[in-house]
Amino acid sequence: MNDNRLLECLAADYSLLRKAAAAGDPAAPVPSCPGWSAADLLTHITAVYMHKTVTMRTGSYPDPWDPDLSGEPLAVLDAAYGALTAEFATRPADSPALTWFEPDQSVGFWIRRMAHESVIHRVDAELAAGLPVTPIPADLAADGVDEVLTAFLAYEAAQSPEEFAAMEGGHLAGPEGQEAIVVRAGEREWTVRPAPTSVRISEGGVEAPRALVAGEAAEVLLWMWGRGGGVEAAGDPAWAAYLRRMLVLVTQ
Repeated sequence: MNDNRLLECLAADYSLLRKAAAAGDPAAPVPSCPGWSAADLLTHITAVYMHKTVTMRTGSYPDPWDPDLSGEPLAVLDAAYGALTAEFATRPADSPALTWFEPDQSVGFWIRRMAHESVIHRVDAELAAGLPVTPIPADLAADGVDEVLTAFLAYEAAQSPEEFAAMEGGHLAGPEGQEAIVVRAGEREWTVRPAPTSVRISEGGVEAPRALVAGEAAEVLLWMWGRGGGVEAAGDPAWAAYLRRMLVLVTQ
């Protein structure tokens, strides 16, 4: 996806998120985030927008991080979103910016990350408010699946191999990492080759994988983030469950 399209999606999902937050009870539980209320969700997304804005402005992570969240919550959210998008508007997407993902140290990384952060939490907000979940555009969802696999699963496994090796439930894959799981999201496919301390991701499928997890792109994205999602699994169900356990380790 190009950056302009990601910014369009960010704006649309922010509008939907705000609408849901305004319509719902702040004390309502968020079904997809156990232990959170709708107010907690609003505080989280506000603080995330603030944190990324400060990081881009200063070139470093704010430490200590004690954001000023005082004021009417929706007004504070609006201000945080306005500052974030103003920062995006003043910086070319390919300009340098500190990120946690070493291969991409650019403003474009944060445009993409904030678009996907917002769509997932927009779904959370709609669920908390008891509203119908607005469909996620197929192109955004497929890009989100790619982000989860490459920037979260593969990268985080490489950054924390000891933690990954100690994953709850253990690993099914051998040390050579030759076994494959295929993820099909709409018309796109990825091959996941896990090992106990690493994961390799390549776009495109392979024949006879240990498991195939497939569905419409939006459904696969929601499944990956633990927000339900109507996916179908073929092959060895233990390997489909293995992929889900790996995803739990690197997503929230």
